[in-house]
Amino acid sequence: MTSILPQLGQWHGPEDLRRLQEKQLAQTITWASRSPFYRRSLASTALPTTAADLAGLPLTSKQDLRDNYPFGMLAVPKERLATYHESSGTAGQPTPSYYTAEDWVDLAERFARKWIGMSAADVFLVRTPYALLLTGHLAHAAGRLHGATVVPGDNRSLAMPYARVVRVMHDLGVTLTWSVPTECLIWAATAAAAGHRPGADFPALRALFVGGEPLTDARRARISRLWGVPVIEEYGSTETGSLAGECPNGRMHLWADRALFEVYDPRTGTVDVEGEGQLVVTPLFREAMPLLRYNLEDNVSVSYADCACGWNLPTVQVLGRAAFGYAVGAATVTQHRLEEVVFSLPDSHGVVFWRARAEPAVLRIEIEVAPEHRAAAVAELTAKVRDVFGVDSEVVGLAPGTLIPHEALTSMPDVVKPRSLFGPGEDWGKALLYY
Repeated sequence: MTSILPQLGQWHGPEDLRRLQEKQLAQTITWASRSPFYRRSLASTALPTTAADLAGLPLTSKQDLRDNYPFGMLAVPKERLATYHESSGTAGQPTPSYYTAEDWVDLAERFARKWIGMSAADVFLVRTPYALLLTGHLAHAAGRLHGATVVPGDNRSLAMPYARVVRVMHDLGVTLTWSVPTECLIWAATAAAAGHRPGADFPALRALFVGGEPLTDARRARISRLWGVPVIEEYGSTETGSLAGECPNGRMHLWADRALFEVYDPRTGTVDVEGEGQLVVTPLFREAMPLLRYNLEDNVSVSYADCACGWNLPTVQVLGRAAFGYAVGAATVTQHRLEEVVFSLPDSHGVVFWRARAEPAVLRIEIEVAPEHRAAAVAELTAKVRDVFGVDSEVVGLAPGTLIPHEALTSMPDVVKPRSLFGPGEDWGKALLYY
């Protein structure tokens, strides 16, 4: 597969890109017709050969994947599978996903399309989950593909508390990291608790790769200022791998040379190649579990307008993750807009950790802030909320360490191994259950 995978710079404009997509589409349809699910759904129709034909097929939904758990979407013999993954859906129903070793070449290459580059000189900390989800394995594979030394940090693991993360970053000279954006803020607090200056005492650090949660421009800029390096975002899913990444100009580009994208309007049932709606994706180099017109159900805005980076790929803004909000008075408060307001406070106030509760008549906000900045931060945030949302708020300044306990930043618990034999006076309550 390595020899046939498209590379950046091999096409020149939308028409050239569409020809490249349709060249691979026939193979994708052939793969799909081998899976039990698509064998049934394609049985009564002529197999599509063009993107226009493909648009006549029904969408594949997340529920389709759940209903065909575990191997109803499998298009190759089980012996060819390299990995199996799941993400949880409604009521905990597993959403299965699986890949061959050949599929993994495409997965790793797409994730590694970071404008800052990855090489054997890098020490790459992977700080997203490895258990069942794709995300940790995806970054790990991309790092190894380019010769980087990968530090498998995992996430929410007893073996990798925050103090250990920061020690590893400092002592090993970590150059690149992969995590959700919130982690980067917690690391900065952990580094400070250990006596380090995030922007000065980690000179090897080159960039922070982030994804997996909403990220406003204001919070991204704050993280970048704290660490003194670029914050580079990407977009994808366990079912598809990386779907989009940032160019040097900070715009998110869909990997349209590796997948065919459509924008679906659920109100009208129509599709287009750009505009606003739900993102529908057909991976073009996915053999183990081909997906035809898979609806991610993320609200997006796609454009084919030129970008100065020269990648000649459509750009995407992911809107769905920021769209949900709560009513406060006559306003709708979303996390995305409120986060922009919180992180517009001056850096000197030191506000990075916050939480809010939307109630029918008032927006209650709590922020961690040092005593000397508390009055000013509370007053400024109250005024900004009034200006942006036009609602009353009750802002409370909390002592640092209230929302993120100091112990969570500094503790270094032992990694417990299972044991059954204990001595006099020892706590044998955790026999076998070693946590």
